[in-house]
Amino acid sequence: MRRPLCLLLLPMALFAGNAQADMTVRGGECKVESDYDLSLTERSVILTRQSGTPRAVVLREGRLFVDEQWVSLGKADSERILTFERGARSAMPEAQGIGREAADIAFTALGGVAEGLSSDPVSAKAKLDKARVQLDARLARSVTTTRFDGRELGEGIGDAVKEMVPMLVGDIVGGTIRAALSGDAARFQRLDNLDARIEAQIKPRAERLEQRADRFCQRLVELDRIDASLEYRLPGGQPLNLLDATYLPKAGRTVAAQAAAH
Repeated sequence: MRRPLCLLLLPMALFAGNAQADMTVRGGECKVESDYDLSLTERSVILTRQSGTPRAVVLREGRLFVDEQWVSLGKADSERILTFERGARSAMPEAQGIGREAADIAFTALGGVAEGLSSDPVSAKAKLDKARVQLDARLARSVTTTRFDGRELGEGIGDAVKEMVPMLVGDIVGGTIRAALSGDAARFQRLDNLDARIEAQIKPRAERLEQRADRFCQRLVELDRIDASLEYRLPGGQPLNLLDATYLPKAGRTVAAQAAAH
């Protein structure tokens, strides 16, 4: 079963733990899926999966290794493999940056809520800081300049936010009830325009991140186009099909490597 790479996940659907393959970026939609986990060495781009055939694919300086052997490629395919390698290598640092920025924006929003509404902002901040440290550790494992694990990335952000939201909601509701019973006017004043203040704080960063995600998605579509254009076929006649990527701009025109001839 093909699964989402979860590279560009900014929407709150992810933060609620619903890692979707379809994402909205700058009014468009991006869908990126692959059966493979990706890692890099100094010389190779390595794609592996737990089940299916092939289980392992290695791209090395224009050469292609499928499962247990190097395969024969024509000149055009060798050039395509080399271009794919270069694109994958240049994409990894950007994937890392997007993942970390998405996590930081999520925690900035949660921190704003905690500061403005929590009955114990100091305690709430301490819990957020602890959750962020745990998330950073997961991000360090899932997204590096040489390794990408989309499932770990999506689950890491989703799990961290799912853990914190119930705590914050309970704290806010309880504090609000106590404020109403005690006549704490200052607490209600903090509620005024809180959402607008948080939005003003994170909106510029979110928009910049969406623009990065938009451009990044189109880079992945180009990798898919290269993958789809390979003349090489598996022993059963199937295409290699390392990933599927589709970008639908706001104007409605689909940019998809699936349209290329397999």
